[in-house]
Amino acid sequence: MVSDGTGITAETFAHSILAQFEMRFRQIRVPFVDSVDKAYETAQRINEMYRTENVRPIIFSTLVDARANEILRNCQGVILDMFQTFIEPLEQELNLKSMHAIGRVHQNADSEAYKNRIEAVNFSLAHDDGQSNKNLQSADVILVGVSRSGKTPTTLYLAMQYGVKAANYPLIPDDFEREKLPSTLDQYKDKIFGLSIDPQRLSEIRNERRPGSKYASLENCRYEVNEAEAMMRREGIKWLSSTHKSIEEIATTILQEIKLERDVY
Repeated sequence: MVSDGTGITAETFAHSILAQFEMRFRQIRVPFVDSVDKAYETAQRINEMYRTENVRPIIFSTLVDARANEILRNCQGVILDMFQTFIEPLEQELNLKSMHAIGRVHQNADSEAYKNRIEAVNFSLAHDDGQSNKNLQSADVILVGVSRSGKTPTTLYLAMQYGVKAANYPLIPDDFEREKLPSTLDQYKDKIFGLSIDPQRLSEIRNERRPGSKYASLENCRYEVNEAEAMMRREGIKWLSSTHKSIEEIATTILQEIKLERDVY
């Protein structure tokens, strides 16, 4: 994956394409190829791989500079150029030349959107696992669920990818005995979304952290999951099981359910 920036776009594109093939790939990311000299170095590296392994490397490129692209196209690799594939047809359709500027996606470190994303990450860290009740009115979504059901990684992903201010609260035995949500969440019920998980999988996850404990026992995990799901049904809270879903799928479902329209970063 060769890029004049961080390489994240090229890597995401590569993963999506390569996932269609049932074989293993050795993946190498080459970021910040933002000069002709670096393009030559990258081409030489690719050629050396071809000579030593006798297999043509597959190159996913998001280079914008025409000279750098030309250098890469002359190396001993199979070039899949995202910008050549998509920008040239768009230029023809729009009757408008693209800017061909390096780092357009990631150069907005001083933009309002970028600042909002950093603020969202800080908010999610401050409100992780019920650490703080302050400013919950500012939350876009509040995730609830038993411990280790995927709340923290989901809130951080929402913050980093979408600039969503996401808090999360664990549902604990005290809540189940009272048969009520934590009192601090009563007035924010319209912002709450629940996560559940298969008890067997939950037991496996907890045993990695606290092996042999009551906390990780299958019996306790079944109890907590059953009580949490019953509570969410009583309270009319929308929820999903995280057992067989990726963080990306969970986050996308949450955005749909709470009807938040946010750009991905």
